[in-house]
Amino acid sequence: QVQLVESGGGLVQAGGSLRLSCAASGRTVSRYYMAWFRQAPGKERDFVASINRSGASTYYGDSVKGRFTISRDNAKNTVYLQMNSLKPEDTAVYSCAADQASMLYTTPSRWDYWGQGTQVTVSS
Repeated sequence: QVQLVESGGGLVQAGGSLRLSCAASGRTVSRYYMAWFRQAPGKERDFVASINRSGASTYYGDSVKGRFTISRDNAKNTVYLQMNSLKPEDTAVYSCAADQASMLYTTPSRWDYWGQGTQVTVSS
């Protein structure tokens, strides 16, 4: 099993940037495909981005393409989400997830391991 802990959330003005981190423990993160999801109040959890085991391949949801970048540092057992040009509609709890099967699942139920989430609030 792998345990995931997110950090880096906070309050930022529209147009600003934040970088989220997801630290993994328990098993080496390089064994896993990794992803970020987000959930706004009253809405379903949505796919944000995913990355393969080496970090060479990434996949993004349409609403964040060109603004967010997912990356990983396997030596540090950490996955990142750089968020630029933030908009009020990006406000949500952001959670990282891990799975050994694929990076292409956009359905939350297909991902096996989850962190507790970190709140991102973008003011207008």
